[in-house]
Amino acid sequence: MVAITGSSIDVQSSIAKQRDFFATGKTKNYDFRLAQLKKLLDLIQGNDQLILDAVHADLRKPAIEAYGSEVLVTLSEIKYAIKHLQKWMKPQKVGTPINLFPSSSYIYTEPLGVVLIVAPWNYPFALTIQPLVGAIAAGNCAILKPSEHTPHTSAAIAKLINENFDPSFIIAIEGGIETNQALLAEKFDHIFFTGGTAIGRIVMEAAAKHLTPVTLELGGKSPCIVDGECDLDVAAKRIIWGKFYNAGQTCVAPDYLLVQQKIKPVLIEKLVGCVKTFFGDNPQQSPDLGRIVTDRQFDRLVGLLDEGKILIGGNTDKSDRFISPTLIDGVSPSAKIMEEEIFGPILPILEYDQISDAIAFVNAQSKPLALYLFSNNKQNQQKILQEVSFGGGCFNDTIMHLGNPELPFGGVGDSGMGGYHGKATFDTFSHRKSVLKNSFRFDLKWRYPPYTMNLDTLKKFIN
Repeated sequence: MVAITGSSIDVQSSIAKQRDFFATGKTKNYDFRLAQLKKLLDLIQGNDQLILDAVHADLRKPAIEAYGSEVLVTLSEIKYAIKHLQKWMKPQKVGTPINLFPSSSYIYTEPLGVVLIVAPWNYPFALTIQPLVGAIAAGNCAILKPSEHTPHTSAAIAKLINENFDPSFIIAIEGGIETNQALLAEKFDHIFFTGGTAIGRIVMEAAAKHLTPVTLELGGKSPCIVDGECDLDVAAKRIIWGKFYNAGQTCVAPDYLLVQQKIKPVLIEKLVGCVKTFFGDNPQQSPDLGRIVTDRQFDRLVGLLDEGKILIGGNTDKSDRFISPTLIDGVSPSAKIMEEEIFGPILPILEYDQISDAIAFVNAQSKPLALYLFSNNKQNQQKILQEVSFGGGCFNDTIMHLGNPELPFGGVGDSGMGGYHGKATFDTFSHRKSVLKNSFRFDLKWRYPPYTMNLDTLKKFIN
């Protein structure tokens, strides 16, 4: 295993080696890219228990959730890239206007170079490796920085990557804030960051010094709107599942509910029932509920529990970093819990009268990473699409849009910039190079000085 200390010297040396390797042109080869993707696929398939054990040690994530959200989605991303790689790499012929006859026009994709992927702690394996899939597919070298807040998963990633890949091609560098600072002080050809908005600003500021392009996958307060024209039983199940998946530590989890007044009492009853059904009378004993990642996050979340009337939950145990699934009613729109992304198992419930009121409330906040609408009303669906800006989302479901590689995933405004998943990840780590190819068979004299063509004649010819 390659020893990485995270010091600035090691960072600089790693970048230098990767630049030298990239300069050989080896990563531009289709067979090389394909072989590396297949190697990554085999490594994950052969070490899935190592990954699951690491994630459980960090987050107590249930095995089903961990396999689905860390391993399965990553394997699917790799398989999708393998299947489509040759097509993605193929030059694209595009149209050429008649005034450029007899030339033809093409778009070639080429790798950016050496890229940095800085991963978060909430899905510590998947959100490190999924961007890497696109970086490899696009022909880049990559430095991975797993989250120090999930040390077991970070170590597992370092083991898998550093023991099986040439560090001049891919390397995982572990460490804390000092390592992040050392990495961000260097020039990369692209930085892919997943995390909070505050750190996202720091990343963007550091990248700007080198004019480095960035992809920022951030977060925000993702609303879930429910009206009276839907199946409330199914809606309640999907809301509770999406909210408390990974103990609410999901960037696209429903952050708050906006419920139409006339159905609020009925929906609340069903939501409370789902919490009991899913996690039992003593959720701390449930094998299906994860834990808060750190004491710091635990303390922050506990500070939000006195913001309204607790309908169910509110129990905590710091020694276990446990917070029970909590529903809170009577929350003021100006309460602290409505000021920042919750990122934990707490769901505030607010009400509205008309869909226009819900839209106005959402639009008064920063643009969310996700939005969910439970409604069979086509007009309400259309109003949401036309009047609200958000990164992505679902109608009549939560968080499931992440499972389709055909759907680019990313934020807008404060919730991020750029996107990935499927071909979008390939495009994120590629430059689209435009090339016009002309012929020597025709060489019109009027294009050269001294200009003899009358301007009116030129206008008629072009138009």
